[in-house]
Amino acid sequence: MSHGKEVISIWFFVGALLLIYGVLITGAGIYGLNHPPQTEVVLWNLHAAIWWGALLIVLGAIYLYLYAPSRRNRS
Repeated sequence: MSHGKEVISIWFFVGALLLIYGVLITGAGIYGLNHPPQTEVVLWNLHAAIWWGALLIVLGAIYLYLYAPSRRNRS
């Protein structure tokens, strides 16, 4: 009784959120490179925001690819 309506997986939306947060965090990290804080935190030189944002972008892209609604229709 679905009448042609397709359910989109929640993991697709999780992937979209991960990708958006990754872009925002990476952008904040790049901004932090150009505008360093007046008092540096202990591990500031590791640039964790850039690494964390890049990881979220990769994970988000993987989730978007794996759970895309158009990908499920091909099966």
